[in-house]
Amino acid sequence: MSKRCMPLAHCRPDLQALERKEPSMIERRHFFRYATASSLAAAMGTASATTPATTGTGATSMSAAAGSSALQMELAGLYDVDRTVINLDAAYYGAMTREVQAHYFERSMWVNRYNSTFLRSAVQGIPRDPELNKSRAAVAHLIGATQDEVTLCGGGTEALYSLIVNYRPLSAGDAVIYADTDYDEMQYAMDYLEQSRGAKVVRFNLPEPHTRANVLQAYDSILRNTPRAKLLLLTHVSNRNGLVPPVAEIVAMAKARGVDVILDSAQAVGHMPFDVKTYGADFVGFSLHKWVAAPLGTGAIYIRKERQADIQQWLGNKIYKAEDLRSRIPTGTVDVAARLSIPKALAVQERIGLERKFAHLRALRDYWVSRARDVPGVELMLPQERDNYGAISAFRLAGLRTMEQARKVQERFISKHGVLVVAKSGLASGPVMRVTPSLFNTTEELDRLVAAIQAERNLLA
Repeated sequence: MSKRCMPLAHCRPDLQALERKEPSMIERRHFFRYATASSLAAAMGTASATTPATTGTGATSMSAAAGSSALQMELAGLYDVDRTVINLDAAYYGAMTREVQAHYFERSMWVNRYNSTFLRSAVQGIPRDPELNKSRAAVAHLIGATQDEVTLCGGGTEALYSLIVNYRPLSAGDAVIYADTDYDEMQYAMDYLEQSRGAKVVRFNLPEPHTRANVLQAYDSILRNTPRAKLLLLTHVSNRNGLVPPVAEIVAMAKARGVDVILDSAQAVGHMPFDVKTYGADFVGFSLHKWVAAPLGTGAIYIRKERQADIQQWLGNKIYKAEDLRSRIPTGTVDVAARLSIPKALAVQERIGLERKFAHLRALRDYWVSRARDVPGVELMLPQERDNYGAISAFRLAGLRTMEQARKVQERFISKHGVLVVAKSGLASGPVMRVTPSLFNTTEELDRLVAAIQAERNLLA
């Protein structure tokens, strides 16, 4: 029998060697042809006259001061993004840098080349997940956890659904609590606990202005007045108006009353310094395709080692053993290349420096807020307390009362001014327009935002 015709069992490749193998020169040539053409098209077509020059892959650490023009130019040059519209919606999706995009493309070609040969080793065979475990380890290091306390998933929403609906200690009649600042789908998951588990759902509104004192008083009051409270959903950074509540204090307050906290850190991880030990929550769900700027469809959950038995396996999942945290999430086929690209995204973030990244994002936020604050008829949604916001904030034009009006404002900002701000509902006080600068935005672009606010301030009056 020829070697070509031998049974598969006799031709099985060295899977670990395949996983270490880099793309061939032909694969690299095809990729760089694509990348060069893409970058050239951006430079000739979609880039504006003010687009900063590309600085390459950012292989060295950055030294410019947060908020400075030099850092703005350096950061903007890391991206290949459309600038025909000023995109102020980083809270939705954090675009990959050129370097991460190239790596993801490379990993996609690699996975496609080895397809089932690799995937069966990563999903079903032995050794399990040798490459994906590098991504788990990198994420665990980012948040100050151990690898066996973290597992990857499809994003923050999937992460938090898995924690909420599979929370084991809940009994019929126990109360679950959430606030108006919490994310819509996570509110729906908490509501589902009433239907599926017989829980009593307690919703409350955080009083405005959202000062630290008001927020703490509101959580203290709802916990004191809900004697059968068992579970609290707490959002680390609100996707509605950017509120950053005093997380550690609220978690401690809840635990003192025997209430578990599921912390929604979808907008926090990669946005600001984050360590699970600092906040004290035993259960955390978060995205990696937002502020970490990994490819779309990446996220993770954290469950403290001693509490892992309190989150049951996903719909009876037995692909992994009960003590393996990967059994807490869906185990279907996923974009493996995206997950393999997570360490590269974290390496880029490390070179920028997370402390400086957070300071720079807040400097961009402070820049437009300080200029919009005095525009007549414009309401800014967060008080100017330093620790209660990051990059995300929101404003409300005079007369803005309905979501239909807010959507029209969003459309007008895009069509007339070329600025993307986002209409958001859910706050007890009414809809708002959310603004979220990214690392690729500049103060010149924020000047155009402020000019648009000034021009449209009487739109609804």
